[in-house]
Amino acid sequence: MALKATIYKAQLAIADIDRGYYATHNLTLACHPSETEERLMLRVLAFVLFASDDLAFTRGLSTDDEPDLWERDLTGQVTHWIELGTPDESRVRKGCNRAERVTVLSYGTRQAGVWWEKQRDKLTRFDNLQVLYLSQEDCAALTGQVSRAMNIQATLQEGQVWLNDISLIPQIWQAWR
Repeated sequence: MALKATIYKAQLAIADIDRGYYATHNLTLACHPSETEERLMLRVLAFVLFASDDLAFTRGLSTDDEPDLWERDLTGQVTHWIELGTPDESRVRKGCNRAERVTVLSYGTRQAGVWWEKQRDKLTRFDNLQVLYLSQEDCAALTGQVSRAMNIQATLQEGQVWLNDISLIPQIWQAWR
């Protein structure tokens, strides 16, 4: 018998001062049995960082041809492709060819740094690619916010993110050009 996804609910009140975006989003998140709570919360963080009325979670881990999150316009064209972790160069290339903007949110331990050093030369050629990194300490703080029903107050200003009582600063390894 297959294990079922665990359902989490999140109410996000987002105040993105830099972009002038202020909204509340009620999210239902399915956490696949193979997904960690850390990765679940990184999906929430990615949503906070790039929130819009058109941003949505995809089928995620269960599909190879979709990112973790994406923003699509009214025609169905992907405008923002968001990947978590350390994706293959071919996956990033696919996103860069299909979307106006691509973001990779890498995180955690030494593996992310090794991945970036290995992929940097291949990925810096993409002008529409942004690569962010969240430290292991920030990931641990973020994971401490997990509960089945979450109320999160998020404020973003000048590269800093406040989620309830924690502060995070994602490092920019590569910016959009």
